[in-house]
Amino acid sequence: MESLTTGTLAGTGSFRCEQCGYVVTLAAADELPACPGCNGDSFVRASLFAGGRFQRRPGDEPTAEDRESFLALARQEVGGPGQYLAYDDAGRIRVVPLEKEWTRVGRSLAADVRFDDPTVSRRHALIVRQPDGVRVLDDRSLNGVFVNGERVEWRALADGDEIVVGRYRLHFLEALPAGAASQEPQLGATG
Repeated sequence: MESLTTGTLAGTGSFRCEQCGYVVTLAAADELPACPGCNGDSFVRASLFAGGRFQRRPGDEPTAEDRESFLALARQEVGGPGQYLAYDDAGRIRVVPLEKEWTRVGRSLAADVRFDDPTVSRRHALIVRQPDGVRVLDDRSLNGVFVNGERVEWRALADGDEIVVGRYRLHFLEALPAGAASQEPQLGATG
């Protein structure tokens, strides 16, 4: 990325000091000042998502064991038969029952599952429950919606699927009524 120096007419936007990381925001006619943090004179355009504190780094991905452990703990929090979203909220497992036809996920105050985080769009995703299954839809988000690591516009969900919204990992859980999982006929049974 091209470096800018003090006194350069940079234009509107945010600029990060290359020495200390201090961010200054300028209007169109403003010139870059000396850095208020370190008095440095070399800046680059700042971005919330590129190379900063919100970018995923190698090793951030949970292992298969971590994922299975999370799912097992989340299933213990489920209150009965139904469909749920489970996610980690600062070390605490949150389980949200899906009770409506549409569940909004995003940063908006109107979202049913709300994440106050700049990596999440105001209207990021929709979880849609219909008689033929549950789907996730990308609601025109900036960063996309990922299901099991693949970016999707929409996708049917199965029990245990991981949905990534910004930097959050949600897991779709489907708890069946007791005995519903073993509805297959037994071999050798007579009728």
